[in-house]
Amino acid sequence: MSKPSQVIVLLEDDHHKMLIYRYLKKHGLGHEIRITLPTPGGGSAESWVRSRFDKEVSAYRLRQRNVKTALIVVIDADNHSVQDRWRQLDQALKDAQEPPVDFEREKIARLVPKRNVETWILCLTKQTVDEKTDYKNTRNDWNDLIPPAATTLFQWTRQETALPNHCIDSLRTGVKELNRLAL
Repeated sequence: MSKPSQVIVLLEDDHHKMLIYRYLKKHGLGHEIRITLPTPGGGSAESWVRSRFDKEVSAYRLRQRNVKTALIVVIDADNHSVQDRWRQLDQALKDAQEPPVDFEREKIARLVPKRNVETWILCLTKQTVDEKTDYKNTRNDWNDLIPPAATTLFQWTRQETALPNHCIDSLRTGVKELNRLAL
């Protein structure tokens, strides 16, 4: 399958951006990436992602009519479940009178790190984590951990890769979401 001419990425923060951008670069994508993230100090980033989701889905659908496009949204679960966040995104589409995502045809991946993306980064760098602990403020070396985490994410999304036992549930779900994009 050919690469998309554009990947739209909607996310909460710089750690999301660094991980997904590096992951997409491993797929040979670069100038095709359009990243949308909130401005710092603008309130809840999670709420902002939910409020923008319908607009980015609409932009994806318009663009997809003419050229191959993909959409990746990254939103932390925080104290919610992955399914709760998915329901909230679905509700955002419904509220905007947009049709629900057609997962058979549309290349839209909804990534929901539980508790936050830092949990995924640690898991991807072979550290034992759980999905209840908030790891966000436990380290100062996130920028050093993200490149190897992106490499591991790329490897784990290769066809027929068996995920290791230490892989947490929300990341397993995220890998499945990314695999549907067939980058």
